[in-house]
Amino acid sequence: MTALIPHWVDGARFDGTSGRTGDVTNPATGAVSGRVAFADAGDADRVIASAAAAARGWAETSLTKRTQIVFAFRELLNARKSELAAIITAEHGKVLDDALGEVTRGLEVVEFACGMPHLVKGAYSEGVSTGVDVHSKRQPLGVVGIISPFNFPAMVPMWFFPVAIAAGNTVVLKPSEKDPSAAVWIAELWKEAGLPDGVFNVLQGDKVAVDAVLDSPEVKAVSFVGSTPIARYVYERASQSGKRVQALGGAKNHMVVLPDADLDLAADQAVSAGFGSAGERCMAISVVVAVGGIGDELVAKIADRTRTLAVGDGTRGSDMGPLVTKAHRDKVASYVEAGEAAGAKVVVDGRDVQPDGGAEGFWLGPTLFDHVDVDSSIYTDEIFGPVLSVVRTETYDEAVELINANPYGNGVALFTSNGGAARKFEHDIEVGMIGINVPIPVPMAYYSFGGWKNSLFGDSHAHGIEGVHFFTRGKVITSRWGDPAVKPVGGLELAFPKNS
Repeated sequence: MTALIPHWVDGARFDGTSGRTGDVTNPATGAVSGRVAFADAGDADRVIASAAAAARGWAETSLTKRTQIVFAFRELLNARKSELAAIITAEHGKVLDDALGEVTRGLEVVEFACGMPHLVKGAYSEGVSTGVDVHSKRQPLGVVGIISPFNFPAMVPMWFFPVAIAAGNTVVLKPSEKDPSAAVWIAELWKEAGLPDGVFNVLQGDKVAVDAVLDSPEVKAVSFVGSTPIARYVYERASQSGKRVQALGGAKNHMVVLPDADLDLAADQAVSAGFGSAGERCMAISVVVAVGGIGDELVAKIADRTRTLAVGDGTRGSDMGPLVTKAHRDKVASYVEAGEAAGAKVVVDGRDVQPDGGAEGFWLGPTLFDHVDVDSSIYTDEIFGPVLSVVRTETYDEAVELINANPYGNGVALFTSNGGAARKFEHDIEVGMIGINVPIPVPMAYYSFGGWKNSLFGDSHAHGIEGVHFFTRGKVITSRWGDPAVKPVGGLELAFPKNS
């Protein structure tokens, strides 16, 4: 009998009452490793009610106390991050080093949130008019929902919940049903850090759980990361119920290589950014744009490096692990078949991989295409797997036009040794996050993460000061306290107030 992965409510595990569950698998073996509870409406109401009941008390907890608890969580997470990495590898499949890197990047946001007393400071203006002062403050929203994807079961939730909690909100986290154990481990760590019951809650499940978060009047804001169609759905449904929404969608990230670039560096980075985590990253490079006459040499260098990658169980020192589920593996493989049928040249074929892992694992090796047509599905669709396409353009302007015409605008990279070209690219390109000789330009926690166009629905990016503003709302107070030595100003005045 496999173990049940539960919800977390009122500071304790909760199996739920629906009787519905889903299988969780180890992608490296194909074996079912657990069953995750799927909430019904009653389970969702209980979890959300726990957050609502704790909201007022947590909001009224001093900034000092809240910060102390966040810092204690930071210390525990830093000391035990290898435990969380192992959980991620067992359910997602990414190699251990990659999982540890994910936790470490999430930890940066926890560290950022430890500075919340400074980040929510208001302003004060004395004497804006005779005897009148004005000051501002930022206050928490209440209950906030976080709906996170399978590809980063620790880092993506940590883009949101440290900031939300430090700012005085309570949280309902709905993790992916594909790798749900990390969320419960994190909840237990919050309890150990001293977080009051009900401040951090986990609601497991499928669309029923998602819709409960989107529709509940108790939930004041929703943060989401996932595919563009679901991001649009989340944004529209949650907005209709009056919530704030930041819904980060899909991507088709390009890496432009100019003729003056260091091609060895570019090839190294294309392979690392294209095939890390089996391409299951919203910031993965999926298209390399070779500008000018460098295409043949660049493709050869990328191919040579790709063939050296060891694919296998993430606990065995492999470079790349399996895909997250069999269904997803088969979907990605169908794109390889479609690309070949569309006439693209298969330079490295991941269907031929010989992995160091279970025979029933969800394996697909790194795949490299050249001469990809921009009308083919391997170019237009977000594949979310280890498939790297090379497109060729004659000029810089053609490359920029290609990228700006794409409906996604999450991340982009430029490889060049020309500072002027880099500066021009920063200005010209219509993408939210840009790397110059950096293939995956995920910002540090004190900058905000987010794309443009169909990669973001809503006005706020994740973490950084935009995250702080998303999880708080402003008040401005105008006050007059008369000078006891001066007769108060009185009398009727129906005109619009004038400062003097």
